[in-house]
Amino acid sequence: MTINLTRKVAVITGATGQLGRVMARTLAASGADIALHYNKNKVMADGLTAEIRNLGRRAVAIQADITDEASVNNMRDEILHSLGHIDIVVNNAVIQYSWTTILEQSLADFHSQFESCTMQSVLTGKAFLPAMIQKGEGRFIGINTECSALCNESSGAYAAAKRGMDGLYRVLAKEVGSSGVTVNQVSPGWTISDIDRINETEIAPAYSDKIPLARRGTDQEIANVVLFLASNLSSYVTGVNIPVCGGAVMV
Repeated sequence: MTINLTRKVAVITGATGQLGRVMARTLAASGADIALHYNKNKVMADGLTAEIRNLGRRAVAIQADITDEASVNNMRDEILHSLGHIDIVVNNAVIQYSWTTILEQSLADFHSQFESCTMQSVLTGKAFLPAMIQKGEGRFIGINTECSALCNESSGAYAAAKRGMDGLYRVLAKEVGSSGVTVNQVSPGWTISDIDRINETEIAPAYSDKIPLARRGTDQEIANVVLFLASNLSSYVTGVNIPVCGGAVMV
């Protein structure tokens, strides 16, 4: 069975990140035209744009601040001008920060996580969902994390923001479902990506030994689930949060 996203336009926030770049390549390989959002890594964004165009797909790289309403709306307008109607939104961007205990974590870190996890989805929802609703179809996908379920020590700001995001998506799925738009999440575990391959850090027994599948997942395995949710194969799936973490979290 082949997933065909031909004539679909997908926007991926944080597309230059470790997971985002693989999601972009995977959706493009299935036929989608791709809007690549980035914050600072223009070199990677331009390289990905060239890669995707070499596949015969249309692609555009757009810089934006996903925590700022005007910036998100400008991104939407630029995508509409360059690629047309947006069919698929993948909210993948997140602000990176140093983890510590809740009592030691700065308030700024709590705010940044809420802004980049929860509010990003509010802003992209307001920007992109009305046109999907009007068209009567669309895919709104958020990248969550196993951490929101595990609630491990020192993950307070991240887990709190992602839990807020989870509640938002569940409500949103009910609010837009009758229009034919699905709203879902993917929750990766600690995933092997390019940086691990470069540094040869793929093997982590202290983590893997606690997982039923006894290994870390790969960036491609995360992208495969995003592809499923972006496709017509998931047409009757909405409001779910799929853990892709080898059984570390079970629902």
